[in-house]
Amino acid sequence: MVTLADSLALLLRPAGGGVHLVSSGLLAQRALQRRIYGVARDEEVEERWRLDLEAAARAPLVLLGIPSDVGGGLQRGANLGPAALRARLLDDHAGRMARLREAGLLDLGDVRVVPQLLEDAMLAPAQLEAVRHALHPGLDEAVRRTLPVSPLDVAERALSLLLAENPRARVVALGGDHSTALPVVRALARVRTGLAVVQVDAHTDLLPERLGIRHCFGTWAFHANELLGRGGRLVQIGIRASARDQRHWESTLGVRQIWAEEVRRDPAAAVEKVVTALRAANASSVYLSNDIDGTDAAFAEATGTPEPGGLAPETVSLLLRRLGEEVGLAGGDLMEVAPGVARSPGGGARTLEVAARYLVETLEVALHGR
Repeated sequence: MVTLADSLALLLRPAGGGVHLVSSGLLAQRALQRRIYGVARDEEVEERWRLDLEAAARAPLVLLGIPSDVGGGLQRGANLGPAALRARLLDDHAGRMARLREAGLLDLGDVRVVPQLLEDAMLAPAQLEAVRHALHPGLDEAVRRTLPVSPLDVAERALSLLLAENPRARVVALGGDHSTALPVVRALARVRTGLAVVQVDAHTDLLPERLGIRHCFGTWAFHANELLGRGGRLVQIGIRASARDQRHWESTLGVRQIWAEEVRRDPAAAVEKVVTALRAANASSVYLSNDIDGTDAAFAEATGTPEPGGLAPETVSLLLRRLGEEVGLAGGDLMEVAPGVARSPGGGARTLEVAARYLVETLEVALHGR
């Protein structure tokens, strides 16, 4: 009998191991994994991870890394965000993470990312089959033909398998570029009636396609909004870089938006406006998708498209708390953290500090909120 753990092990890798690295990069990756799992030998990493997967069907909250930036824009680097964030959690929040694990948090690990791929629909049949053979050389052919290989498809399959057995699990994802939020929303929407999405972002990401590409960092929110049935079930906060104004987006797509300028004038009132919009949409749970560029670049510059005039970290934290109190998180994410593309000395470290804070707060609210 194939168990959930068996299926997940075909799609994922131990935490910190989703990016394919060689040579010195691989040595650093393995050292991080030994820290994450608290072991001395590389062989023990896999053993500890498999024990975690065995408990996935009972976990109230799961964490999944999706270290892919193939759906990003001109400046990449968000594929290294999940590993850097995991390291920062160990450095700055070890006690809080230990308490979360004791309360039920389970780390599923990372999506296994082939760094040139985005989604399987973009692949010719021969290429799809070649990657399947490369990833699963010893697997029975009948099983191998059923497996996705691209990060968006792998993430959705893994979470769909998990939620089919454990539909009340809450999911927190570590991106990756913002396209990696879409498979999480898709998987959750199948089991969560009344799901809404709150998006913290400098940009709307509401294009139906970008240069002919259907799913990427600039289109994911459009497709999430369509999936949710419009009607105000997508609420965006922090918008400040858009070719169209608020009236256009709200009137044509049925989204609700609170732009950054309004938030900065009265953060508490803006947060309450988000809560009011969710009530009007009859949302019974919410997925908080947190693009780090929604935060002002003074606090978080290490991302592909940093923008001035954004939200203060205290505002994002307040939003998290209020969503947990009033609606309840079905899950959330942290997206577009790219430690290597800082614009000033110390910019990468500052960004990781804020991002790690957001991540641990999201986990705490998801586990202990409504």
